[in-house]
Amino acid sequence: MHSRLFAAVLLGLLAFVAPAAAQQKDAPPPKDAPQHETGSVLGLLPGDSTTEHTIALRGGGTLAYTATAGTLDIFGQNGQRIAKIFYTSYTARNEDGGKRPITFAFNGGPGAASAYLHIGMAGPRVANFGDGHYNGADARLVDNPDTWLAFTDLVFIDPIGTGWSRTAKPDDAHNFYSVRADAQLFAKVIALYTAKYNRMPSPKYLLGESYGGFRAVEVARSLQHDQGIVASGIVAMSPLLEGGLEFGASRFALGAALQLPSLAAAELERKHAYTPQALAAAEHFALTDYLTTLAGPPPQGAAAAAFYGKVAAMTGLPADVVTRNRGFIRDAYVKHLRDDKVVSPYDVNFAVPDPYPESGNAHNDDPVLDGFTRALGGLFVSYARTELGFACDMTYELLASDIAHKWDWKGAGGSQGRASVVDDIREFSALNPGFRMLIAHGTSDLVTPYAVSRYVVDHLPPPGSPNRVTLKLYRGGHMFYFTPGSRQAFTTDAKAFYAAAGE
Repeated sequence: MHSRLFAAVLLGLLAFVAPAAAQQKDAPPPKDAPQHETGSVLGLLPGDSTTEHTIALRGGGTLAYTATAGTLDIFGQNGQRIAKIFYTSYTARNEDGGKRPITFAFNGGPGAASAYLHIGMAGPRVANFGDGHYNGADARLVDNPDTWLAFTDLVFIDPIGTGWSRTAKPDDAHNFYSVRADAQLFAKVIALYTAKYNRMPSPKYLLGESYGGFRAVEVARSLQHDQGIVASGIVAMSPLLEGGLEFGASRFALGAALQLPSLAAAELERKHAYTPQALAAAEHFALTDYLTTLAGPPPQGAAAAAFYGKVAAMTGLPADVVTRNRGFIRDAYVKHLRDDKVVSPYDVNFAVPDPYPESGNAHNDDPVLDGFTRALGGLFVSYARTELGFACDMTYELLASDIAHKWDWKGAGGSQGRASVVDDIREFSALNPGFRMLIAHGTSDLVTPYAVSRYVVDHLPPPGSPNRVTLKLYRGGHMFYFTPGSRQAFTTDAKAFYAAAGE
């Protein structure tokens, strides 16, 4: 997403992991597995490992499943191996693999590994940061009773330069740092996995978070055009869909109006006054009086005091800050919300003490990205080694700081501010009668505000049958699955989304 926000390097803090409750069975590499390269970082990658596990699900019942941590080879036109892509898959045992849905999941950034979705939300093991607070030092892995494995097989994929996915030659990595090349690579990886494990008959879904939601639409297009595989649906979490609306909040009235409901949602949470009705009232104000006032000449006198005062009360910002910024408050919000506190744009209801209270500007460190989520990297490394049998000495890149800066947006508008997948969503909905899309947002996310996606969905042409493209909201921020109750609620909605296929 925003280049400054997503450029932070997230090196995991190695945490102790609870003993595996599953029986482990390390599988040796297949006989035809290629030998490790000498003189290449790819030589540090071990062979694939397959283990057997069980998990108790919410509501009762036990699910037996197989986990595979491994890599897929990517070859160039000359037949030489140019990269290895790391993935972790989970498949339910004693299930019909030909009919059971399979979901390919990835994060965004660009430059984020899949550990966020993997051990943050959908996998069978999930990060627990302690009761009542978010402290990376207390992070532990526990069984996830809300794992999506209950209704779909899962394959978590790391892009080049993240996780343990690497090119044979370091200088070749930049060849994959573009919208089109990235989508083609993911489509190829999905096709390779589908062929290797005979999953062509399975309904195929894509799950992406943040830029991963944008990526999911691009991958679906590449799958269909380049690989002859038609996706059944997309689940986009906190997605970038229309860059012009995401990145115009400090300059354009409509962008600011679509940011305001997220700020209002956070203030309602702080006042313990959150209700759907109160949030709906904030949405109405944002797209009526707030929008038209910002679009016109700045108000004067008593009208200015009344208008800016209302915005201040709705957001919790000081009235003088709102007045000074003439109602365009996105950039001022992070620093000036509370005395000696800074909030995270990833969840504007999440605040920590300001390390630089004497400064008038916010510094680069983010309370979420540079705070408790750092622990995900170390948790995953330990989990892969001790429970999945994939002991890798290579550094696990949870969020590569340089990839977002190098990203080539050609083919998607030319820049973040022009990037859009709305036309692709329109075409998928029109050309593929069975295609469906679930868009999920946290209400207090300022990085990808939910009102932008609502605007996009509201302006799509009628897709024929109802509920082809739907929007769901949850308490919390960009990674709302860290908010108590929201992960469970989202899982319930996702399960219904999968169950409704073909209706």
